[in-house]
Amino acid sequence: MTNYFFTLSILDIGLPDFMLCTAASLVFGGLVALLHMYKNSYSKNFILTLIILPAIVQAVIMLVNGNLGTGVAVLGAFSLIRFRSAEGNSREITSLFLAMSIGLATGLGCIGVAGLLLIAIGAAILLVQTLPFSGKKESARLLTVFVPADTAYETLFDSVFSRYTKSFRLVKVEINGADAFCELQYLVYLKEKEPVKTFLDEIRGLNHSLPVSLRYLPSIRGGL
Repeated sequence: MTNYFFTLSILDIGLPDFMLCTAASLVFGGLVALLHMYKNSYSKNFILTLIILPAIVQAVIMLVNGNLGTGVAVLGAFSLIRFRSAEGNSREITSLFLAMSIGLATGLGCIGVAGLLLIAIGAAILLVQTLPFSGKKESARLLTVFVPADTAYETLFDSVFSRYTKSFRLVKVEINGADAFCELQYLVYLKEKEPVKTFLDEIRGLNHSLPVSLRYLPSIRGGL
């Protein structure tokens, strides 16, 4: 019986070729991870995923090469994007697709194409990151305000919002019957140069100094 353990000849893949493609996938995956880390927030587990993912996709493509199930396997590889929650931002999704595309290229033995793809996409990302508009951030905040239940809250804070925010939207109204308080939640986009403390002080001046909180919403930044 032919020993396929080291030669992989049943798949028409030599061990040196397999190791070379795997090494290239890991190196390119590391470069994708470094690219993702540039001027961006990230987690250790996500960076590890970007490093390993090209090698995984490459192995899948190599193992099914020449079979009728190749197309199904490619779709299955791309379905790995589903492991990310809906809160993933656009940079994460871009990095994932780039890592998988590199894995597809190395899986087909096109290491040069994978390198050119990484250089082209990486250069585009770095260029956009250095352009002035790339530094602009949406100041998305969740403002929670308590007011007496009998307060006409519909337009109570409009004058303050017009001075301190680019836009605002009432997203929740909840009345606490026991304490006769009404909880209001607004999604607000603050103007960049306006002081947050002054904004909150003016809100408190209109709600009789009842509790007010302003919370950052990280899921809104970088979303699609």
